[in-house]
Parts: sequence; structure tokens; C-alpha cells
Amino acid sequence: MFGRAAATVCCAFLLTAPVAATAPSRSAPDCPLHIGGRDSSLKQLSGKVVYVDFWASWCVSCIASFPFMERMRRELGPRGLEIVGVNMDQKPSDAARFLARHPVSFAIASGANDPCAKRFGVKAMPSTYIVDRHGNIRAIHSGFRPDEAAGLRGAIEKLLAEPLNP
Repeated sequence: MFGRAAATVCCAFLLTAPVAATAPSRSAPDCPLHIGGRDSSLKQLSGKVVYVDFWASWCVSCIASFPFMERMRRELGPRGLEIVGVNMDQKPSDAARFLARHPVSFAIASGANDPCAKRFGVKAMPSTYIVDRHGNIRAIHSGFRPDEAAGLRGAIEKLLAEPLNP
């Protein structure tokens, strides 16, 4: 879906991307995902705030986003945050090399994730979709810069503070 040639153009564009653009609330697609050797889906995470991040090994911004996501998992996971990194590499070995250099403990969806990316409307790497406890996409963010971390964390904390049963 995304080639290395697009990386330069993509990353140049993302330098001007806004922090956690608010999206009209719509249901997150319930894509089948292969996580940790098992078949899963986003619907199985109902009741949690889910940070869905589409990434690829060739994406420079993804290198910067992984420590942020890992920190959020550690600090906000006990409050109901789930992070799912959806890999978009065509070759599993590329993703494996990336993860060996940048290990994380959050869930990584591997395999053929192009259909899921299309259903979400992914247009850049990384692309993040913040899903509320009811399965609705509440924020969309393209790219990642460390100075955007506070805005993303604020959006997550706001959703974590919302009651499960309004």
C-alpha cells in the first residue's frame, strides 16, 4: 500500500500535520487483526479507549512514536487504554527488524493489514485513530512529532475520564 518512495513525500507533508484533529464521531471498523499469533479484532476491546496506530518500518516518524506509545501503555493502561500498532509492511521480516531495534510491549497486529487500513481511511504513516470506550473514532492524527505528545495524551486522558455508561 505504501512504498518507500512515498516515505519522503509523506514525511515532508507530516511536518505540518495538526495535533489530534478532532474527527466526527463514527464507528471504528471492526477489522480482523492477527495479534500475538492469534486472530483478534477491535470489537474485542470494547469498553477500553483504543489507540490504533498504523505504522511501517520505513517510516521515520514511527521511530519517534514508539517510545510515546509504550509510555502511554505503561502509564494509562491501568486506566483502560489499549494500544494496537497495526503494521503495514509488505515483508514480515522488515517489521521484525524494526521491532528488534525498537521493542515494545503493546499489541502489534501483523500480516495483511491493507484491508483494515483502507476501511479506516489511512493516508499517511503513521496514522492514529483514537477510539472511545463505545467503539467510536473520536480523533484522527497523521504523523508524529515529539512536541505533539502532550496533545495526544490530553485527548486520550479526556476519553479515559468519560464514563463507560453515559
